[in-house]
Amino acid sequence: MKTIQQEVRWHTVSAEESGQRIDNFLIAQLRGVPKSLVYRIVRKGEVRANKKRIKPDYKLKEGDLIRIPPVKVSERPDLPSANLEQVAALEHAILYEDDALMLINKPSGVAVHGGSGLQFGLIEGLRALRPKEKSLELVHRIDRDTSGLLLVAKKRSVLRNLHEQLRNKEMNKQYLALVRGQWQKRVRSVEAPLKKNTLKSGERIVRVDAEGKASLTRFRIQQRYKEGTLVEASPVTGRTHQIRVHALHAGHPIAKDPKYGDADFDNTMSGLGLSRLFLHAWQLRFLHPVTGKEVAFEAPLDDNLQQTLKQLTAQ
Repeated sequence: MKTIQQEVRWHTVSAEESGQRIDNFLIAQLRGVPKSLVYRIVRKGEVRANKKRIKPDYKLKEGDLIRIPPVKVSERPDLPSANLEQVAALEHAILYEDDALMLINKPSGVAVHGGSGLQFGLIEGLRALRPKEKSLELVHRIDRDTSGLLLVAKKRSVLRNLHEQLRNKEMNKQYLALVRGQWQKRVRSVEAPLKKNTLKSGERIVRVDAEGKASLTRFRIQQRYKEGTLVEASPVTGRTHQIRVHALHAGHPIAKDPKYGDADFDNTMSGLGLSRLFLHAWQLRFLHPVTGKEVAFEAPLDDNLQQTLKQLTAQ
């Protein structure tokens, strides 16, 4: 990728930008620059606030004058065209939108951001659809194969507010999953530490490991079927692949899970027409950052999931 040489830049911190750490601010300003380089220019004193040296954890204040030094940065790849079919389809996935945020019913198979050989992801597509929105950022993430509710902030202050709700566990997320076997009524939660591992192939996988991070998922039976159980899963912590690994740990892998699934169960579900991971973020509840009032949203199951449920035999 071609590189460009920037001149020294001076930036006055706005009220919207105040409160964030200087390292996070620079990473957003200097897209394409490795994080290691960002930390290096701060440590060397090349980044200054009000003409003074600062540390990477310095928090910006409104009115601060920030010196951003010249660095070689990879040019930001152009956003995808808003006319592309995949991008235009995202317009229909927007369930709610106001001046502060957007709620998306993300389709299965769509990554939340570009990378790993993908030209673009959901957030790049949304930026192409809303070119006037300069601060669109994901509030949280869901796996590529998982569908359902995804929250996007339009302002830095909104992003900070929603992140605080996540940290304080004030945001409630509910998923629906079809799992193998008959889920035991007494198993209302799975608490097992999770650790990320990278295989030689480069594939990322998560395992229950005593050295992993504390993780908790609550489960509730929605409907029993002869072929399996539809459960509602509520992640209290937000670890990578948490629901999928906790379901497996409980002895009930999720249908059509390419990483943690059961081949025989998956073959049965394929025979009923299921073509994707049966995990869907269907309900989200939080305090609106502007009004302070509790809001709740639901995202319907896609046609493939609905048709699969119709093929099952209820108990």
